[in-house]
Amino acid sequence: MDKIRLGMPVVVEGKYDAIRLADVFDGCIIRTDGFGVFRSAERLSLIRRLAGERGIVVMTDPDGAGKVIRRYLSGAIPPEKIHHLYVPRVPGKERRKAQPSKEGVLGVEGIDGETLRGVLLRFAEARGIDPATGEQNGEGAVRPVGGITKTDFYEFGLTGKPGSAAARDALGEKLGLPAGMTAPALLAAVNLLLDRDGLAALCGEEVPCGS
Repeated sequence: MDKIRLGMPVVVEGKYDAIRLADVFDGCIIRTDGFGVFRSAERLSLIRRLAGERGIVVMTDPDGAGKVIRRYLSGAIPPEKIHHLYVPRVPGKERRKAQPSKEGVLGVEGIDGETLRGVLLRFAEARGIDPATGEQNGEGAVRPVGGITKTDFYEFGLTGKPGSAAARDALGEKLGLPAGMTAPALLAAVNLLLDRDGLAALCGEEVPCGS
């Protein structure tokens, strides 16, 4: 099966994450070496430089450490140059590890190839990228696939209302996304997975959205 090209680098946390991603992705993969990027001005400078060219994709593990690294990179890179991809939050342990992670979920290295391909393909579709070449189609405007807006999030109780944070976590759990996502981050992720009708169905029947 052909590997996916995005025309921009992807940032992951560690060596084994990079090896796993390389099974399905053809392009530059940058490692943060966990929290090592916090101490390496050279590594951060490289990530900034690459992001300044065509943008950069961040795909960290779906746990607290991954969230901290995302937040750090988001503060160092202009928002229009950084794109966040999220792998599902799957309970389990990587084969090479004696013990599961603190939160008991798989990192990027433990996610199966088809799931990783799906995450990359949805991103490519959302950004008008040809996954065979990595070239941007049309004007290259960032557009949400699902067309879900901030107003929709408010109407469904996912932001700006009592219980919104809990409602976002409930929705995220249903979609296999990390807990504790901010409303903007969840909105971007949901637009790669659902249209407005799909969100309405989840909020109306399966996910206890805020009121």
